[in-house]
Amino acid sequence: MDELTPLSNATLGDLARTARVPTYDRSALSPGIVHIGLGNFHRAHQAWYLHRLFDTGQDHDWAIIGAGVRPGDAVQREKLLAQDCLTTLIELDPAGKSAEICGAMIDFVPVEPGNGALIARMAKSDIRIVSMTVTEGGYFIDPATGGFDATHPDIQHDAANPDHPRTAFGAMIAALKQRRDAGLGPFTCLSCDNLQGNGAVLRQTSVSLARLSDTALAEWIEETCSFPNSMVDCIVPATGPNEIALVQGFGIDDAAPVTHENYRQWVIEDAFCAGRPDWDAVGATFSDRVHDFEMMKIRILNGGHQIISDPADILGLATIAEAMAHPGISALLHKVALTEIAPHVADVPGCSAQEYLTLIERRFANPEIADTPRRVAFDGSSRHPGFIVPSIRDGLKADTPVEGLALVSAAWARYCTGLREDGSVVAPNDPHWDSLHPVAEAARSTPDLWLEQRQYYGDLADAPRFASAFSRWLDMIHSDGIEAAMDAYITA
Repeated sequence: MDELTPLSNATLGDLARTARVPTYDRSALSPGIVHIGLGNFHRAHQAWYLHRLFDTGQDHDWAIIGAGVRPGDAVQREKLLAQDCLTTLIELDPAGKSAEICGAMIDFVPVEPGNGALIARMAKSDIRIVSMTVTEGGYFIDPATGGFDATHPDIQHDAANPDHPRTAFGAMIAALKQRRDAGLGPFTCLSCDNLQGNGAVLRQTSVSLARLSDTALAEWIEETCSFPNSMVDCIVPATGPNEIALVQGFGIDDAAPVTHENYRQWVIEDAFCAGRPDWDAVGATFSDRVHDFEMMKIRILNGGHQIISDPADILGLATIAEAMAHPGISALLHKVALTEIAPHVADVPGCSAQEYLTLIERRFANPEIADTPRRVAFDGSSRHPGFIVPSIRDGLKADTPVEGLALVSAAWARYCTGLREDGSVVAPNDPHWDSLHPVAEAARSTPDLWLEQRQYYGDLADAPRFASAFSRWLDMIHSDGIEAAMDAYITA
């Protein structure tokens, strides 16, 4: 291999031989956004839109300052600061891979207990948007009610110690308090996570947490801050040795590269209390129909991922593309999505639910995307209630089929036993694995026990049409295998 070029501001000219590099002067950028959660998705999605906007010569006062509230975020900070906060994005197009250096981020605040540095940075007047990607399970939602979970230990800590919070939300509230007291005004709070009504959820979490310690501040936040809903979409695999090898193939030494599919979508409610970049100039969509866009995406794409990932990992398949090449799994996705999910999804401008399903099937089948069933199946305790259960409820209400969705739920129960069909072990793959695993084992003989986890299913255990189908499928999966169950559903 030829000698690698370290990724840095100083080497961008050299890297232009193999990668698309920023055409703007990064030294002239100034911050406007703090983003909490500098994972792969943010860097391939929101940061890319801003980077491309900078390339047009616009909005150079909206650069990103990175942040994190978990100890592990400090490792990411070290990696990114060592390369001037640049990231190599590798687009995995079946027609050929390409590399692009994204330069939208210019700093990363220290990660520390109490989040003092983060609070201080968000409290400065130049920050007009605080955005976040903290995963759909990170908003302290009570799964049974959809309301705010005030009992979580981190929430209890932040309520008692509002000046030294543990959570991103506590840090935002502390910064907003400083801004209010200094007369600086609010900032927009922008969720970029896969949650339906993510802006409303962020508002609920932030205002509810603030109310636990300062009612007047909570009222000020609710009245002055904006919480736009948004829908985000781009398949972004985790980074491992293969991704490091890919970036090195372009001659780049990048400690934190990101691979992504050749598709992005970002639909945002135009509600920004302190201004915003013109993201729509580079392909984002501002719309008052975010709910319809996000329902289509969450139900069909995110729900589709849950449909295929558990069976795929149970069968030991290595990638999502391999899952789509499996005739039973691809047929399961098509039938469930077409007959049990799409009927409850409204069309959006320029795309029907059926057309969107065709797009999703093509994206999932992209052989260049080395996305794994394990990554997609992670955190089923958040993803099934968020992406699958709502379609079950719609089907029961409309008296339309739910057999396939019951099979999908049974596959999740089977997955949580922690064994593949070849006898190999599924390592714990959920924040609540320690409680899910024993219930999954007990459900081998008593399937109803799985649905009695009302924190995930609510009252669906009391819905005979769904509960009986679930029990029948789980019995069949355990006795005959997942492929036999999928075949029985597909051919019914």
